[in-house]
Amino acid sequence: MLSEAAQGYLLTLRSMAGADARPKTSSLARRMGVSAQAASQVVARLIAEGLVAASAGRELSLTPAGQAAADTIFRRHSLLEWLLTRVVGLSWAESDDEAMRLQGAISPRVEERIAALLGDPQTCPHGNPINATAARTRPKGIALADAEPGSEVTIFRITEEAEEDAELLVYLEKAGLVPGARARVVEVSSGRDSLTIEGPRGRGTMGLRPAALIRVLPGEADPSLFHQVPEAIRRLGIAGVLDPDS
Repeated sequence: MLSEAAQGYLLTLRSMAGADARPKTSSLARRMGVSAQAASQVVARLIAEGLVAASAGRELSLTPAGQAAADTIFRRHSLLEWLLTRVVGLSWAESDDEAMRLQGAISPRVEERIAALLGDPQTCPHGNPINATAARTRPKGIALADAEPGSEVTIFRITEEAEEDAELLVYLEKAGLVPGARARVVEVSSGRDSLTIEGPRGRGTMGLRPAALIRVLPGEADPSLFHQVPEAIRRLGIAGVLDPDS
């Protein structure tokens, strides 16, 4: 059984593999928002447990066992987020915190039952592939920050790095800028370090850095790329919220 902190470190190392294939403890600490000393202590435990390896230059990587553990944690976290957002009715930010608490407590059997209940999603609610197979079969998209002014786009995924910014998640959810949503890029200004976008709930502005963490597809994307929880399950959740005794 891994502690909640250890699970968080494995998930973060997993997400850093794409942008920073060999992160060091210092960059991991910055990403986690903790001190280098605190990160070093957790990393040392993960190395001792055979889940993380460190090179002579102190570059970190997941071992095969660590990668398998991180993949399992991410899948469980994603399934719980679907359940908590689409059925229970929590917000993106709330569901992330709750999923982190619950993900280590469910058994493989319950995990598979939840997956079946939700229609076997291939992504998390933010659009990130749930496993390596899904990652290989899905388009890459482009960064929202690189979209041309005046272009029509479909929000494709909120990257794992962006998921770690609770304020950004709140903004995107309130603006309706979720996977599958159509939007128009109004203006991109490097001088003001901002991007203006017309979304489902009106016009808004965000910095170019957060916009670089959002992937979009040009024009209208294939609806099959975006998972939908079965309507019967969604209605069951809504009915329970409206009438707890039903």
